[in-house]
Amino acid sequence: MAERSFAKEVEKLRLGAGEEFAGEGILAITKALLQCGVGYVGGYQGAPISHLMDVLADAQDILGELGVHFEASASEATATAMLAASVHYPIRGAATFKSTVGTNVASDALANLASGGVTGGALIIVGEDYGEGSSIMQERSHAFAMKSQVWLLDPRPNLPSIVKAVEDGFELSEVSNTPVMLQVRIRCCHVHGHFIAKDNKRPPMTVADALEAPRRDTGRIVLPPASFLHEKEKVQKRWPAAVDFIRKNKINEFFGSDHGSVGIVMQGGMYNSVIRALQRLGLADTYGETDVPLYVLNAVYPLIDDEFLSFCEGKQAVLVVEEGQPNYIEQAFAAMLHKAGRGSRLVGKEYLPMAGEYTGQVMLDGIGAFLRAEAPHLLPGEVRAPNKVGDGVDTADLINVVPGRPPGFCIGCPERPIFAATKLVEQELGKHHIASDIGCHLFSIMPPFELGATTMGYGLGPASASAFNSPDAKRRSISFVGDGGFWHNGLTSSIGNAVFNKNDGVIVIVDNFYSAATGGQDILSSRAGNKTKSTKHPITEAVKGMGVKWLRHVDRTYDVGKMQDTLREALTTEEKGPKVIVASSECMLNRQRREKPLVDKAIKGGERVVKPKFGVDEDICTGDHACMRLSGCPSLSVKSLDDPLRDDPVASIDQNCVGCGNCGEVADAAVLCPSFYRADVVHNPSRWDRFLESARRAVISLLQRRRESRRLTFADA
Repeated sequence: MAERSFAKEVEKLRLGAGEEFAGEGILAITKALLQCGVGYVGGYQGAPISHLMDVLADAQDILGELGVHFEASASEATATAMLAASVHYPIRGAATFKSTVGTNVASDALANLASGGVTGGALIIVGEDYGEGSSIMQERSHAFAMKSQVWLLDPRPNLPSIVKAVEDGFELSEVSNTPVMLQVRIRCCHVHGHFIAKDNKRPPMTVADALEAPRRDTGRIVLPPASFLHEKEKVQKRWPAAVDFIRKNKINEFFGSDHGSVGIVMQGGMYNSVIRALQRLGLADTYGETDVPLYVLNAVYPLIDDEFLSFCEGKQAVLVVEEGQPNYIEQAFAAMLHKAGRGSRLVGKEYLPMAGEYTGQVMLDGIGAFLRAEAPHLLPGEVRAPNKVGDGVDTADLINVVPGRPPGFCIGCPERPIFAATKLVEQELGKHHIASDIGCHLFSIMPPFELGATTMGYGLGPASASAFNSPDAKRRSISFVGDGGFWHNGLTSSIGNAVFNKNDGVIVIVDNFYSAATGGQDILSSRAGNKTKSTKHPITEAVKGMGVKWLRHVDRTYDVGKMQDTLREALTTEEKGPKVIVASSECMLNRQRREKPLVDKAIKGGERVVKPKFGVDEDICTGDHACMRLSGCPSLSVKSLDDPLRDDPVASIDQNCVGCGNCGEVADAAVLCPSFYRADVVHNPSRWDRFLESARRAVISLLQRRRESRRLTFADA
């Protein structure tokens, strides 16, 4: 069950020539693939392109009608390796994944694919997750393109440009026999707009056709002596072909006057932010007409020398807008100017940050500073300032008003009790080295748990603790890996490695039934049926198959006491070898997505539905808040009482509670207090329910009157 369904939107993929397509960037990319006659698509989900995988999954019927094969790949390396089908056969193929973490995983397959080259067009759509909203290390895909000699497109963030980039990418790949990367940032993926559609095309050769007529060319196989010739072919044949195609087809764009004392060069993905900054400076209008000449690089690798030098002609200074570091484009252009002996001054990071996301404010400040220094005559007297509205009244600086909120587990998350149990065990046995992993469970490094010392990559949590496998160690390490990471890479790199090296550490596999961190997609161990995928393969069986002897399965993680006992046993047992705990409970977000519509339908239909509700008895709660220090659930908060004798606020559960019961379980396991209670809310109660409710009220009323009659009172004198 993915985070979002595109079942209705995918019908737009059937639009034909001349019809207007309106929608999101992700959907436009899918439509462009079909218009280009793609033969197969593979990929691995991850922001900001998770929804591209979801769209493809929901479009299975349309893909089938066209003879297009689609796979949700086991990893980014698997997706890239799929493109091998385009090496010998004239079939267009596409792969997609999150970058740069996905590009790291795919780099081996990418390097081999680029070395041998392709016959059919091979397009790699990478979601460039760079910026302050990202969840990964800050790197750029550009380095991978240069390293492997793969051409890199970076289209302007609007639907016609995105669609054209997909079309250009396939043609560029075929003309130069080279894979092409199409880089799309989050704004590009989710921008809305429209374009005029074309008819979808069946691939001239399907993968089924290729199997009927096998081909091979030893010159395309990465094996000496052919591999020694691939590098020469890249430079002498493929590179010139790519440059010629980019130049002839005007992939890069020029805006504004041909003349001017200054100019701006930018990555295509930066265009919207640049033009917005120029609008705020009074140098461009809402239609993109600009007083400052612009050179927009929709192809950022390879760069076209004569285009750039022509743009610089007669300009005193040129600003390069290149997000991230190193500044590959700026360095390349500086070398071009130097070799050509041109006098134009090239600047970039002097006015813009060395690293970090180029937000609207950053762009306004940087471009404004450049123009004030190099061309002050262009600037009007007044510049529209940020954080001003109407007549220029100051508005609040949100950075100073809104408190920072670290990422954390969702309400009712089944992973929260795992880490509460870990804290309780550490309180008993002392601190341990804990290796974390990529996934939702990585939120355990934040308050209130503050567990985990490292994270090295998806599925590599246990592998990152392998150095602590010392025969002299008197304490075991603990490592975590999610079910998504387990199937992505962890089964061999972490579990297999631990078995082979007789690692004595404790490995906790957090099993929430989905690849939850990437949007809730199904995986091998998902317990739901999937009509196009094979699911219900237990993690425990895979672990046993790897040779693990000490294995425990906790099938309800909300049982904090059982989790605590299992962890204690793993850390203290005399048995040697890896100790693996599979901790299973369904992701609460996916569970709510699945159950809420059914419950709402049942209630509207008059069916009897019982929903649990948890609360805190204000008279019993002492206000020490220990429950929050072992839970951190957003629905568990504080409440101030009107009682003048109680200054401290008490614990309180708000209406967002989903009834998982974790707070009460933690309170019980930690021997905190009995203030938590559960009440069952009955919708559409039966006659028996009403009778029981009346009986309860009668008994409670009788007891209350009885207590009141025995209360000692003092009459006024």
